[in-house]
Amino acid sequence: MSEEKSAPISWLFKMAWRDSRKNRSRLLLFTSSIILGIAALVAVYSFRDNLQRDINDQAKLLTGADLTIDSRNAIRKPVAAMLDTLGDQRAKQLDFASMLYFVKSQGSRLVQIKALQGDYPFYGELETTPAKAAKAIKNGRNALVDRTVMLQFKAKPGDSIKVGKLSFAIAGFLDNAPGQTGFSTTIAPVVYIPLQYLPETGLATFGSRIHYSYFYQFNQPEQLPVLLKKLQPLMDREGLDLETVESKKRSTGRSFQDLSRFLALAGFVALLLGCIGVGSAIHVYVNEKIAAISTLRCLGVKAWEAFFIFLIQITFIGLAGAIAGAALGTGIQFLLPVVLKDFLPVEFTMQVSWIAILQGILTGLIISVLFALPSLLAVRLVSPLNAIRLSFEPVQASKEPLKWLVYFAIFLFITGFSYLQMESWIQAFTFSGSIIAAIAVFYGLSVLLLFLVRKTLSSGLSYTWRQGFSNLYRPNNQTLMLIVSIGLSTALIATLYFVQGILISKVSLSTGKTQPNMVLFDIQSNQESSVAALTKQYRLPLMNQVPVITMRLEEINGKNAADLAKADSLKAQPKGDGNQRRESPGRAFKGEMRATYQDKLTPAETITSGKWTGRVNSPSDKIYVSLDQGYAERINVKIGDRITFNVQGMLIPTIVGSLRKVDWGRVQTNFRVVFPLGVLEEAPKFHVIMTRVPDMKVSAEFQSQVVRNFPNISVIDLGLVLQVLDELLGKISFVIRFMASFSMITGWIVLVSAVRSSKNQRLREIVLLRTIGARGGQILRITAIEYLFLGLFSAAAGMIMAITGSWALAVYSFGTAFQPPVVPALLLFGSVTLIVVITGMLSSTGVLRRSPLEVLRKDS
Repeated sequence: MSEEKSAPISWLFKMAWRDSRKNRSRLLLFTSSIILGIAALVAVYSFRDNLQRDINDQAKLLTGADLTIDSRNAIRKPVAAMLDTLGDQRAKQLDFASMLYFVKSQGSRLVQIKALQGDYPFYGELETTPAKAAKAIKNGRNALVDRTVMLQFKAKPGDSIKVGKLSFAIAGFLDNAPGQTGFSTTIAPVVYIPLQYLPETGLATFGSRIHYSYFYQFNQPEQLPVLLKKLQPLMDREGLDLETVESKKRSTGRSFQDLSRFLALAGFVALLLGCIGVGSAIHVYVNEKIAAISTLRCLGVKAWEAFFIFLIQITFIGLAGAIAGAALGTGIQFLLPVVLKDFLPVEFTMQVSWIAILQGILTGLIISVLFALPSLLAVRLVSPLNAIRLSFEPVQASKEPLKWLVYFAIFLFITGFSYLQMESWIQAFTFSGSIIAAIAVFYGLSVLLLFLVRKTLSSGLSYTWRQGFSNLYRPNNQTLMLIVSIGLSTALIATLYFVQGILISKVSLSTGKTQPNMVLFDIQSNQESSVAALTKQYRLPLMNQVPVITMRLEEINGKNAADLAKADSLKAQPKGDGNQRRESPGRAFKGEMRATYQDKLTPAETITSGKWTGRVNSPSDKIYVSLDQGYAERINVKIGDRITFNVQGMLIPTIVGSLRKVDWGRVQTNFRVVFPLGVLEEAPKFHVIMTRVPDMKVSAEFQSQVVRNFPNISVIDLGLVLQVLDELLGKISFVIRFMASFSMITGWIVLVSAVRSSKNQRLREIVLLRTIGARGGQILRITAIEYLFLGLFSAAAGMIMAITGSWALAVYSFGTAFQPPVVPALLLFGSVTLIVVITGMLSSTGVLRRSPLEVLRKDS
């Protein structure tokens, strides 16, 4: 009857504690792989939660108003009169890019001019030095100038600046404004002037790209949704955009989703590597404990009780690792805002995110148990007879049905977790399927390797070589597990390294000596020859002279915006993955576009379909235009479709003759729509000239001369922009490398853990070899041969898989070519192989320094 009783739960916990005391150091690497993965996730989740909280808390300060109406074109007078009746307080702002000229230093800089009328912002304030300077722009010809520009040109309050044809006195430094970030002000510094003086500057002329904003404050903002519902049809008809505090919250949060997803995915990869570490460590640990488990079974412990002893042990060790990882991640989160502060639109406040900590701990605990279960389930199948027949009859758990149920649960966990990061089931299943496929490939390669070694091992080899290769397929070996663990770790580490290189190079700009580094735009037709002559006067090359014509979409295949919107509303909405790129009809027809005409392609353009037409010879000929293929996809047109363009009131019917692939990262003028010669030459237009200046001195002199002679022309000094971007991209690169390093470090830990996990299986073999007279040098050579072959094969397979996966990501996800860095790839391959060999040999040297009897007693 005593055999039918179950052991008390307290006894199971006590046994788990007692057994863990001499095995804690053995499970240290298992714990550390969890710690780093959870640390990466908690750091990212904490940063995301804090950022979203600050966006919600400071949304009114971001918008500065309850309602903002934006337009890229001047609003018609009847509509403007109606807008003037909205709200309890109103303000108006016109902003555009223009050159700013410092009279005292004779320096110039491209800035964002904001001509303001009214008491905007209604929430928050324009932060200035001195504080009273914000009110000064309402009283006379005064201006607020961004602090960075003031410091760059050593200007101070009271100095004069010139905007277009008009001079203003600097009232003070502009320190901050609603929605302003360090990145935006570095690239396009802001200057505020009173709106009433804008006509006198001469900058509000044809071709000027002016953005119109109307700000409203309501005493009862809760009534705003009802008003917006009434306004929406008018806004759609006039091509106006609406923004409220709530929409600002959503749009600002979305703008950081890609960053959060990348950081979270980097942490998830670290966690996946930790999962490999968990699985391999527990697999070997359970195999080593079979003798102890069978002894317990001989003493009357039931199969499930033995299982729960080790489950309790693993659960608490995993919980400890998850708590440690959450604590580490909470500390690391304080580093991310320091690096990313230039990109954040809100004042970031750091707080401990208990939700992120709880998510991290639960994730770590689930992973510890879930990935340990396939090995732990084997404990239930250990019989008392294994105590005496272990060496000849190892536990076979491959037919265990619960094991396959656990594997399915693991797949669901990886897929679900991937979906939370990617928000696309297709991408989530693709990612999970890729992981499963990679494991299957490595498992198949390891089986093939063992088969080939067993069949082709020559008896003519020396003893040490035969013994080293024989160790690969000897009973109770861990070759299959080691190849999967080492190969997959290598593949993930190498893929992360290659992908971070792709990401960093993707955001880099060309700075070659043959590339333009200065752009002059908004050049009127009557100024083109004079500006070209001035450029030649400074001995600068005219690298690109391009006419630019402003136009709008009028009809696509005979249907206007209203017709297409109605047709779309009658169609069933397609069930996509949330990442559809097609523009709505209202958005496609709403804004103005800028096109050009030319008779041949530029080096940045390649025809992908259709036929390029460079000239229209007769007014009666059909006009074939070329579209950027991405733009064509967004507005849903193809070769042969008819598009009517409205060019300043004149309707021009065209046919889509070709689609082009445009390299938008190239430093030159690129356009979504290109007309042939013979159509737009007489249309109102402005021009762009690109040149290359040799140094900063010539650049400053040339810009000053352009601003003095042609105040309406804007100049972009790409050298300065590239310098600023290089600084900012360096910070982005740091974040990418920082998050990738979590995964890489975890990968190395798993790598070392996988090799060390086979240490104890070799103890008896080494002891037996020493007992029959093998020398220490022979044993070390045998061990080196075994692990050298394991390392070479696993690392090579991992590198091939990494290169293949990185190529696929580069071509199909990032749309760029991929060339694997040869030297880093070879170094990574050699490092993995060397670590495998060194770790394997170090695991054996300790045994060689002691007598065989001592080792056997300790092992038993």
